[in-house]
Amino acid sequence: MASIDRTAYPRFKRVVSAREIAESFTASEDETVWARSKTTSEGHLLALVVLLKCYQRLGYFPKLADVPDAVVTYVRGTLGVAESVVAGHESERTLWRHREFVRTRMGVVYEPARVRAVAEKAIRAAALTKDNPADLINVALEELVRQSCELPGYTTLDAMTTSIRTKVNSGFFSTVAGRIPVTDRARLARLLLVDPVVRRSEFDRLKTPAKAASLGKFRQRLDHLAALDALGATQVWLEGVPPGKVGHFAGEARVTDVADLRKYGEDKRLTLLVSLIHVLRTEARDEVCDMFCKRISAIHKRGRDRLDELREQHRAESERLLGVFGDVLGAAREVLGPAEVSDDGDDPPASSGAGVFERAGQWMLQVLEAGGGVEHLSAAHEAVAAHHGNNYLPLLERFYRSHRKALFTLVDSIELEPVTAERAVVDAVEFVRAVRDRRGDWIGETAVLERGGVETVVRVDVDAFASELWRKVLRDKRRPGMLSRRHLEVCVFSCLAAELRSGDIAVAGSESYANLHAQLMSWDECAPLVEGFCAQAGIPAEASDLVAFYKRRLTGTAARVDAGYPSNTDLVLDGGTPVLKRRAGADRRPEALKLEAAIHERLPHRSLLDVLTRAAYLTGWWRHLGPASGSDPKIRDAMGRYVITAFTYGGNLTAAEVARHMKHTSAHEIYTAGNKHADAGKIHKASAAVINAFAALDVAGVWGDGQVVAADGSQIDTWENNLLAESHIRYGGFGGIAQRLISDTYIALFSHFIPCGVWEAVYIIDGLLANTSDVQPDVVHADTQGQSLPVFGLATLLGFELLPRIRHWHDLIFYRPDPGVRYSHIDALFGDHAIDWGLIEKHWTDLLRTGISIREGRLSSVTLLRRLGNHSRKNRLYKAFRELGRVIRTITLLRFLSEPELRQQITAITNRVEAFHGFAAWLMFGGKLIGHNDPDHQERVVKFNELVANCAIYSTALDITDAANTLAAEGHPVDPDDLATITPYITRTIRRFGDWVLNLTPPDAEPVTRLDLEPRALFPTGAA
Repeated sequence: MASIDRTAYPRFKRVVSAREIAESFTASEDETVWARSKTTSEGHLLALVVLLKCYQRLGYFPKLADVPDAVVTYVRGTLGVAESVVAGHESERTLWRHREFVRTRMGVVYEPARVRAVAEKAIRAAALTKDNPADLINVALEELVRQSCELPGYTTLDAMTTSIRTKVNSGFFSTVAGRIPVTDRARLARLLLVDPVVRRSEFDRLKTPAKAASLGKFRQRLDHLAALDALGATQVWLEGVPPGKVGHFAGEARVTDVADLRKYGEDKRLTLLVSLIHVLRTEARDEVCDMFCKRISAIHKRGRDRLDELREQHRAESERLLGVFGDVLGAAREVLGPAEVSDDGDDPPASSGAGVFERAGQWMLQVLEAGGGVEHLSAAHEAVAAHHGNNYLPLLERFYRSHRKALFTLVDSIELEPVTAERAVVDAVEFVRAVRDRRGDWIGETAVLERGGVETVVRVDVDAFASELWRKVLRDKRRPGMLSRRHLEVCVFSCLAAELRSGDIAVAGSESYANLHAQLMSWDECAPLVEGFCAQAGIPAEASDLVAFYKRRLTGTAARVDAGYPSNTDLVLDGGTPVLKRRAGADRRPEALKLEAAIHERLPHRSLLDVLTRAAYLTGWWRHLGPASGSDPKIRDAMGRYVITAFTYGGNLTAAEVARHMKHTSAHEIYTAGNKHADAGKIHKASAAVINAFAALDVAGVWGDGQVVAADGSQIDTWENNLLAESHIRYGGFGGIAQRLISDTYIALFSHFIPCGVWEAVYIIDGLLANTSDVQPDVVHADTQGQSLPVFGLATLLGFELLPRIRHWHDLIFYRPDPGVRYSHIDALFGDHAIDWGLIEKHWTDLLRTGISIREGRLSSVTLLRRLGNHSRKNRLYKAFRELGRVIRTITLLRFLSEPELRQQITAITNRVEAFHGFAAWLMFGGKLIGHNDPDHQERVVKFNELVANCAIYSTALDITDAANTLAAEGHPVDPDDLATITPYITRTIRRFGDWVLNLTPPDAEPVTRLDLEPRALFPTGAA
């Protein structure tokens, strides 16, 4: 059975806030009159109104005994019924009559057979692409609501989902298994054999993550790819199985050990194995391409370093050659004699005559001989002149030699696909593969390649893809039509790496390097969605209207800033570099400091385990964890196990370390829950449950409205032998970045562990789209790393307003709305650049297809922005997003310069993010280094750390609410503005160390979620 908490099935929360009760359960005057006309007693009146409001809120009739007392009490108060009146029915007949009254008023007909048919049809269609039972139930709920059906009981939907899902999956299992030949079945069966010596199976070794991108590990990963490809044609066996199903089957196989796999039926076991192998083949292609790009970058770095070394070595020789040249000039002057000036100021004619030239030549030869001789000086000059420029490319070949075999193995193992009509680099790869066995230093520009028994002439056109510096290295004027073979190979592989990064060349069977344009939805698929997509983003749907819309915005913003410049005392444009004066931050009021001290004194001290347990009871976050099948966990005391697991991983502790300090808990139990019952998606859903409960608190509304979020990253050290870990000069250390989205209410909405070397802005949009909580911001703040032109363009297309804090803003280009526009005061900010509105209008269809494809989940924003971050000369999407980004960034910069409130808001919330980083690091008390090389494990640690931090924030917010209410009840003034300055990132009340005892006793009373600082003054709602 799938847990109801993982689904969208409407139900009463464990804690229903006063605000939610007032919004959802206040009967209108018309509803009250209607209910009184249908009843003859106050008990029936109360029961009928409760049923009506519950049906409006839930879509079905709950048992009156299951309705929270707070709801019944509120409805009783709004109806003016005495407290002694109880909502109830004397007979089933009365209950059914009341339900019919509600159905008639709501226009609903009770048709159980039709409801079951609608739900079954929706589940059956969704089961072809989805697999998680909770997702299937949610699809059924959505369709039932759309057709205004009364929702059936949850157990009915769950049983229906289980039956249909089993039948659909059994069909897939039998189909896939029937396609696998006998020989391949035997090979797959051998994967599950456990070596008695090392006690590991080949199946386990297949799941080993990629290591660091060293040359040796690169070769090993190429062997790993070859081994996976040799297992069979998985793409043929899985033909017709939706990618979502393949991914779920692979995920289940990944967390299942050999012993459990053997318990499955043969068809299911084979399908799960094939699905995992297929996914691993895709991942391996991504990994070897990542390694290839990193190895090429390493080769180029060594070449640049070698050039610097040679320059340093030749510095003394350069100075000596300059000295010889000075001696030659001195000898020439001595032979020619001092220059004399004529009376009219003209120079006298130069000395001439064969004798003078002969004497000068003798002197110069003597000087050259004294300098070491002509031959020695010529050799020294060639050595120095070879490296006096910035062209390090001739030096790469010596570092490439050790990589040569591995690089050719790579291009033999993958299938390259040109994304555009230009095939120059792909043809060059084919050319160097054809001539790889040549031994001469120079080769012609054509070669004969045998394909399928047919000889084909392949040609390399270096002018089509090589830079001018490369062409100087590849060609020799003395050998027309010939190319340097060794340098050509380095050039081709370097250009291939650049094309892979930019997306101009794709890799078949890959995900990160797949054809970007092939992943986009077609225009026929997008056309019906355009109007709703643009309405959600707040932009016109037509290209001409969109251009006019943004042109008006840019023109109006620039005119407003220009008109307001005389009163803008912060911005100085008088000559030189523009200066924006920094404003001093406002100090907190003494009353706020006193209030903070008083609240801190009243906060109870809790152990971190008690904090997690309290949040687990009140929010149910633990119910989102469970086995890969999607069913409820069958482990003993699931909530306690998951609380300990969150404590272990979120604190960056080891399972063995926690087990040593806790009774009745083993390391194996923690390991199983952390690795088999938790992944990044499940932990994110658990955190979303805490976020939703936190957002319902009144104190969260004091801190912010949830519409603003800030993105920033914090470096975390890891072990080095993995593909994600990198060293970066900005952070120091060796590891990755915990990229987080922090709401203006202090809660963390999303976190992700990313490499240090990437531009952080690439992941901002992905985090916003992945946020599934009730807090949905539309304004995003970040620092300089959180912006780029394509990100500005994509953010506005998806309805987000990106407002980063940009250092060195005066070095950026401000674009004019038209080339001829001039401004009275701020014209110095603008250069000669203007927006190319025609480019945006021309590619508006491409922009729409991209945005809709991302919204619909067909394309990853990270994949897109990583490609758009490389300035491809052939990528029209990059040019279109860049131009739209220029518009938005110019508007943002003008606002940044003219609105001090905006600058203060950006500073405040980015400081809040930094404070969260510190709070999360304090909770990671097991150490500041993630001692694991598996990127999935590293991601889980960061996700669990976010969950633990959010639980602590939620628990502290409840305690702050109690403390503020107590102060107000005691007669102390509590100003909401002062309360808003008190952060929930409080560490002094949380005990991390000491005896770790899991206390699963439920809280004594329901928590208070409402601030009652002054009756109905702060949040005026109905009676509570």
